Amino acid sequence: MDSKDKPLTGNTNPYWLRSRLVSAVVMLGWMLMIARLIHLQGSQHQLLNTKVARQSTFSETVPARPGEILDRNGHVLAMTVTRDSLYAVPSEIEDPRAFVWAISDALDVNVDLLFRRITDSPDKHFIWVKRRLEEEEVDRVRSLQLPKRAWGFRREYLRQYPQGQYAAHVLGMRDIDNIGHGGLEQSLDQDIRGRDGRRTMSRDARGLVVEVAMERSIAPRHGRTVITTLDVLTQIRVERELSELMQRWNPLGACVVVMEPHSGEVLAMASAPTFNPNRPGSVPEDAWKNLAVSAVFEPGSTFKPFIVGWAMQHDVLQFDERIKCFNGAYRMGRRILHDHHAYSELSVEDVLVKSSNIGMARIGERLGLEGLHQATATFGFGRRTGIELPGEIDGLVRRRDLWDEYSIGSIPMGQEIAVTPLQLITAHAALANGGRLVRPRLLMGTGEDSTPTPLNHIETVDATPAIETSILRPDIAQWLVAGPMKNVVERGTAKSARTPGISMFGKTGTAQKPDPETGGYSHSRHVCSFICGAPAENPQVLVLVMVDEPRAPGAHYGGSVAAPTGAKVLQYALQRILHLSHRLTIRPEHDLPPTRVR
Repeated sequence: MDSKDKPLTGNTNPYWLRSRLVSAVVMLGWMLMIARLIHLQGSQHQLLNTKVARQSTFSETVPARPGEILDRNGHVLAMTVTRDSLYAVPSEIEDPRAFVWAISDALDVNVDLLFRRITDSPDKHFIWVKRRLEEEEVDRVRSLQLPKRAWGFRREYLRQYPQGQYAAHVLGMRDIDNIGHGGLEQSLDQDIRGRDGRRTMSRDARGLVVEVAMERSIAPRHGRTVITTLDVLTQIRVERELSELMQRWNPLGACVVVMEPHSGEVLAMASAPTFNPNRPGSVPEDAWKNLAVSAVFEPGSTFKPFIVGWAMQHDVLQFDERIKCFNGAYRMGRRILHDHHAYSELSVEDVLVKSSNIGMARIGERLGLEGLHQATATFGFGRRTGIELPGEIDGLVRRRDLWDEYSIGSIPMGQEIAVTPLQLITAHAALANGGRLVRPRLLMGTGEDSTPTPLNHIETVDATPAIETSILRPDIAQWLVAGPMKNVVERGTAKSARTPGISMFGKTGTAQKPDPETGGYSHSRHVCSFICGAPAENPQVLVLVMVDEPRAPGAHYGGSVAAPTGAKVLQYALQRILHLSHRLTIRPEHDLPPTRVR
């Protein structure tokens, strides 16, 4: 046999070599796979577990419920209710156009905007459609034939103000994300808003929640209930009287503050124009400003009692003195002062009753610039009162070195300084309470959370202690109130405020506004004010009315524009505070339904 015809044997057989090569490759593949499995189960075990956990667990915010705001008697001023909010799941929506048109049939939504939001993010699992729906809106959505996994409802909190526009500037409002803006809602935001919680949950492969991980969840801390010093019935009466004043005199703005002078508690505070916090989208631009704490004006004659009292305190003026007034014209350096009427001389009491600028200037000469500056600062002007409201400003009191001989005549008549209405009524409270300067306050206390707290278990808020400083001798303060200021109402510039059966004291103010064109004072633009209180022998309540630039025809003086409104508010507030102090129940009549927090 030829050698080339012999069969191949041993390692020279090509079929055998190919078989061995394939086996080796397969074996190598298995070894690599085993090595990878060992690697995954070993060094990357924790990483894989973390990735799986991330895909199967998720967390969501559990919102805190904002606390309520109550008046001093438990009437609800601000409360929180729950509403359904509609969301969509773009990743589950097969036909966005049909979905959007169906939703638009049930709700007032922007069709184009909602369509873009869905189509621009087709992989998203959540977008808001409309938040805090009314019950009828929820019913209309539920009646739609939509894929169940493409939409759903979540419960959210909605802030409501049962009294509508009443006390709007004191309360402020909360936006859709539960952030406080303006008023107590802003200044006490941390207490009222509370602290949101977190809920951690697990879901299966279909995306359904199967477990809530309680050990990794944090419960929300609901907001605290706030009890204010406001009396809602007084607040309503104040705002109604203020509305009538606005209609009668058509001013740029006006405000009223009612205060209990011994404690500094604010019973009512109203500013016009105003707004309804339940409808924030329709608020005029000029309605946001709370004039009581952010408007500044020259106080005019309402400032005069402080200078008289300070002069007596420092023994440069006596109760029984008579002041020469030079028949209505008095030269002070480069200027000549005039009175509305020519007086030869006046008693100290009549300098205030007749509101004599010359008499006040002569008292200012006795005090000098240093004494005038001390008086202004001591009564609290030029600095904030510290009330629990945002937006309060300092007013304007220039540095002592910027005052000159002109100031000696101007300051005693309430010029060259600018005050806020709250500063002015706070300073007058020091006269009404016997000479003590107290800080005005709106906050009586808080509850622990949003559950209404019984009024006999109110926790006093130590973050806002009352500041009390004795600044005037009690006999001087009492004489000013029961003597000159009482006679201002009986026979002086505030006769229009006289009220039968009430021993009232007061002081009018008519301040000319600066004229930007001439650099001097305007002869047609005024700020009219009136401060009053009762009873004169033992004051229990104070009322301040400030009217900025009345534009309706008529005499624009504090006694004609502001005093009638002040008298009507004072009459009601005095009756109200006397009843409250004796724990009597006043029938609310048509003012307010008898709603109380139980």
